[in-house]
Amino acid sequence: MTKAIYAQDLQLWIEQTIHQLQNGEFESLDIEHLIEELTDLGKSEKNALKSNLKILLAHLLKLNVQSDVPSMMKSSWYSSIAEHRQRVLDHLNDTPSLNSFLPEAIEKAYPDARKLAIKESQLGKFGVRIPEEAEYPILCPFSIAQILDEDFFEL
Repeated sequence: MTKAIYAQDLQLWIEQTIHQLQNGEFESLDIEHLIEELTDLGKSEKNALKSNLKILLAHLLKLNVQSDVPSMMKSSWYSSIAEHRQRVLDHLNDTPSLNSFLPEAIEKAYPDARKLAIKESQLGKFGVRIPEEAEYPILCPFSIAQILDEDFFEL
């Protein structure tokens, strides 16, 4: 019965599972799907961290590679950096165990951040210099301390 509900209405399945757990009805739990959902929840936490790191790193890169852009563009990047850095910090505060995943998350997010920074930079307008791809470091040039430092923006 519970497995059929899982396939039809995930929210109802979650509510029933919570009820079963609260009432100690362990024998009626849908263990297979419970494990699957908990595993997905862990992946979701890691993916959210990587996603915010990707945007944060992309804008840090653009700020450092394109230091000659108009202040209006820089202002937008500063805002994005501040927002996504705060999301990363909040995420790490809410889920401290993710701190041990942070180096791996940065390593996984950086290549996508680099691609994003390059793509966005190629859309330059208003006479803005479009940097060469080689100007963007292959390896992340920022330390973890710099990435998390609310006052850090440029190398």
